[in-house]
Amino acid sequence: MTGSLLVQFLAQGVQMTLVLLISPLAVGVVRRVKAVLMRRQGAPLLQAYRDLVKLVRKEAIVAESASWLFRTAPYLIFALTWVAAALVPSFASGLMFNWAADVVALVALLGAARALLALAGMDVGTSFGGIGSSREMMIATLAEPAMMLIVLTLAIAAGTTRLAGVADFFIAQPFAVRVSMALSLIALLIVALAENARIPVDNPITHLELTMVHEAMVLEYSGRHLALIESASHLKLVLYFSLLVCLFAPFGMAPAAAGLAGWLVGLLAWIAKIMLCAALLGVWEVSIAKMRVFRLPDFLGIAFVFGFIAILLAFLSRGVLA
Repeated sequence: MTGSLLVQFLAQGVQMTLVLLISPLAVGVVRRVKAVLMRRQGAPLLQAYRDLVKLVRKEAIVAESASWLFRTAPYLIFALTWVAAALVPSFASGLMFNWAADVVALVALLGAARALLALAGMDVGTSFGGIGSSREMMIATLAEPAMMLIVLTLAIAAGTTRLAGVADFFIAQPFAVRVSMALSLIALLIVALAENARIPVDNPITHLELTMVHEAMVLEYSGRHLALIESASHLKLVLYFSLLVCLFAPFGMAPAAAGLAGWLVGLLAWIAKIMLCAALLGVWEVSIAKMRVFRLPDFLGIAFVFGFIAILLAFLSRGVLA
């Protein structure tokens, strides 16, 4: 019993470490695919790692008007995002902490991290930080209702909000096609773009202050503080990649009792799916332009409508309204 518990603990630790280590690589794949498609030389694939190391080595400059919240927010944001990313089942289901991997808990953790970032953006009192924070909360108020509808749809279909339970449900029905799940997938893709400040909601590489959302909130950060926020952003991207493949493409995920060989196969499958998602995101961002801020409610409204229709279809399919 003790040996099995130790193996489960080590497997959970490996998952947490892998999520942290692979997140800059996923960002590098997105940037590399965009550079190739735009016929640019682009940055090296591992440039995101170099940027983080460079920022950690630099001194963190803090404004005199900044409070304790500005200094502690990067650590809290990083911790909350890392815990949320590590809870999503990756290469195996049923690991030690998968009982806590509830979709509602993930929404709460990410919401807390977002609130801290918005407060930190307003803490110094700069105009751009306030603009970015207000836009971020506007996007959050539009994206979170759609996310909760997606959660309810999955809970109705699988009978649970635990990610491992939902993944096991879809593994047991690999060829079952449901309209409600297809609509939930589209809605989750839109929410993922908004939550990660990707095109068309935001441009992560822009330096035009009037159009920035996420970057406007972190303009005053530098050094290790900025490294933590950038790392949290990378983790959040991998979190949504893992969430998508866990819920809608769980094939290759090993059960908890599969052993080392099964976990290795599941690990390779998970890494391949994460890199595929990163490449597809790069293709998407090259193919579409950024929207104006005033058009974002229309874009995120699509996710809400699809989520609402999906939950109605899920109710009907279970005969609740019949």
